Amino acid sequence: MENSILDNIPKLPVAQYMENFMDYLTTVLKPLFDLIQSFSEVIMEGMTDLLLLVPPIFFIILIAAVCFFASGKKIGLAVFSIVGLLYVQNQGLWEDLMNTITLVIISSLVSVIIGVPLGILMAKSKWANTIVTPILDFMQTMPAFVYLIPAVAFFGIGMVPGVFASVIFALPPTVRFTNLGIRQVSGELVEAADSFGSTGSQKLFKVELPLAKSTIMAGVNQTVMLALSMVVIASMIGAPGLGSQVLSALQRAQVGTGFVSGLALVILAIIIDRLTQKFTK
Repeated sequence: MENSILDNIPKLPVAQYMENFMDYLTTVLKPLFDLIQSFSEVIMEGMTDLLLLVPPIFFIILIAAVCFFASGKKIGLAVFSIVGLLYVQNQGLWEDLMNTITLVIISSLVSVIIGVPLGILMAKSKWANTIVTPILDFMQTMPAFVYLIPAVAFFGIGMVPGVFASVIFALPPTVRFTNLGIRQVSGELVEAADSFGSTGSQKLFKVELPLAKSTIMAGVNQTVMLALSMVVIASMIGAPGLGSQVLSALQRAQVGTGFVSGLALVILAIIIDRLTQKFTK
């Protein structure tokens, strides 16, 4: 068959351009990346060590109490948390559980700290909404494994690049739901606030954010669950935790070990999901 016209077009050196760009970033911003990595490692290792200082039985009782009161003094979630966490302790996965909780908490907090103000900006500025929306579309459609490439290039291996990849993956829901929640606030209520002489900050913090709270919290719930879903993927670049146990079992074809670690992740996911939903209500 004859070559088509498209076959005669020279191949664009996209890969080479991207390589050069990443090399430039890692060279120019290396001091900044090193500073972020050192600071983040201290924070995350300190949080994990603090969690490990708490005896497992006290931690389990505390989580059960939180579940009991958050669910309106119903015992179902509390009993599930006790049984589930005792199972994790019994299987010798307690330290991995604490590492996983640290990764999820840090990545979720960073996502919320970035996402809520960005969502507010999108709701208030048409230009910001136009610029950020396609970026969020790109972040949500890009396969999660791709986020590991810049994470490793910037921070090497370990928990820090795992958090970096998790933040990129988990950030969009908080941004989108914050933007949506503020835009859904009744225009009449906003006009009423204006008529009483409210400043922009008063209108935001006393009218718009309280009314958009349930929508924003739904986005936070999605962000937390997405951060948890990145645990196994982040283990591919050295992030410790339950994900590393699942990955190790997968590499060695150890079905039993993989099931035990995967079930521990499911238990943690159910507890976190139910708690965030209760706090949303």
